[in-house]
Amino acid sequence: MHPAYYLCPMPKLFKIFCWGLMISFLGSLPLGTLNVAAMQIGIQESIKNAIYFSLGSLLVEMIYVRISLMGVDWIRKQEKLMKAMEWFTLIIILALAAGSFWAAASKGDDAKNVFLENNMHRFLLGMFMSAVNPVQIPFWFGWSTVLFTKKILEPVKSHYNIYIIGIGLGTLIGNCVFIFGGKWLVQRISNSQQYINWVIGGIFAITAIIQAIKMIMHKDAVHKFTHADENKQA
Repeated sequence: MHPAYYLCPMPKLFKIFCWGLMISFLGSLPLGTLNVAAMQIGIQESIKNAIYFSLGSLLVEMIYVRISLMGVDWIRKQEKLMKAMEWFTLIIILALAAGSFWAAASKGDDAKNVFLENNMHRFLLGMFMSAVNPVQIPFWFGWSTVLFTKKILEPVKSHYNIYIIGIGLGTLIGNCVFIFGGKWLVQRISNSQQYINWVIGGIFAITAIIQAIKMIMHKDAVHKFTHADENKQA
């Protein structure tokens, strides 16, 4: 292999790191299952538990990115597995919505989402919820393809490693926006936890409805990813 594959100047690596961080941070800002769940854990439990949850979820995300960089063809062949994971994720979102509505309807400001009332360590819970969420695979495959096309990212181990580190840090910063933002709102609005539970429940419910419609109409990210060749021919 050409020596240039191993010798990567620091400015190049820093650029790759920044791209990974920026894409991940901006991708973490739209309301989604993981960042809203992290916010709810931060509100009803503690900032520490929410950070643990985020670290668990971003670890799995980093692993998924690495897999997507190395074995795209193999991943595309796992359509049945990815579809099953997608439906399972939908069930989890609905359970989170129901738990949030139940907490909001309960009397008292200390009512909690019953779905999150378990003894699983929040780091492991974050890993689990991220692992059954296959949507991030096509997301990162798409962005990685763009970076490869623009010659920003190259098939070099050092490129992959710094790219994934940037992604992990970007996801953590994005989740912290929700974690600390949610805590800040609760501290400044009276009866805010009850209101926020209604809002969070609504977010989960809307997310579930949109995802279900996309899956039924075969417009979801997993279907597009596993049928990419058919889409090109069409």
